[in-house]
Amino acid sequence: MASVQDLKRRIKSVRNTRKITRAMELVAAAKLRRAEQRITALRPYAETMNELIAGVGRAASSVRLPLLEQRESVESVAIVPLTGDRGLAGSFNAQVIRRSFALERALLAEEKSVRWVAVGKKGRSTLTFRRRELAGAYLGFTDQPAYEDAQAVAHRVAELFTSGEVDRVVLVYNTYISALTQQVTEQDILPISHEILETDDAEREADTLRGDFIFEPEPEEILERLLPVYLETQIYRALLESTASEQGARMTAMRNASKNAGEIIDSLTLSMNRARQAEITQEILEVVAGAEALT
Repeated sequence: MASVQDLKRRIKSVRNTRKITRAMELVAAAKLRRAEQRITALRPYAETMNELIAGVGRAASSVRLPLLEQRESVESVAIVPLTGDRGLAGSFNAQVIRRSFALERALLAEEKSVRWVAVGKKGRSTLTFRRRELAGAYLGFTDQPAYEDAQAVAHRVAELFTSGEVDRVVLVYNTYISALTQQVTEQDILPISHEILETDDAEREADTLRGDFIFEPEPEEILERLLPVYLETQIYRALLESTASEQGARMTAMRNASKNAGEIIDSLTLSMNRARQAEITQEILEVVAGAEALT
């Protein structure tokens, strides 16, 4: 049985750990609120971008752009897992990596080759440890991603796609639902789906009422400039979703850690009281035995 002093040291150590986990929970909660605000602010921009591309796509007579090219035979696929730069976030990183490797196994079973573009230190270190060759690695911004970070990732995957090194690009990330729930999502970002160039009957009727537009330069050229921006926006949105998911997962993990630390402290305190009582009882017995020996 541990001594009273040992139990006191353990209780002090667990209390210090609980202070750290509580502080990390508060920091994650503050970052989560900012991430939620950034997601909300991006939505109008993303919706307007979709409407603009659809409008220009209707005006274009023929659309043959590299980012829209649907290849008949898909031989190589690039997987882009969005992980964090730090741990202590529960299963946030593990579930993205697990889904990415499951996708890799499925593609290899179909006799397709796989390329990797890592986003986040945790994903990069895992892929490097498992001896996967990386076509790109982007680190150091997952806590607060900027649009320039999404541009860098988009430029690299677009380069891989347009050069023919890969025929498809899949993004794997956590979609933010709530602080307690994050859902792993697989999203094909290249080739860009032709569905974004289509609109429903209500939007088409609204355009008719507004009248015809005169495009300068030609719609095809405008669309060629807009599609890379659309790709960047999709990746930026995924980065923001991933950031919010990471902070939500970390806040939940640290709250559970603080709760567990409290339970450990209660258990250790009970053990310490029992040990102290045993020491007192032992001392009383020794005093009584000494007194009896003197009589």
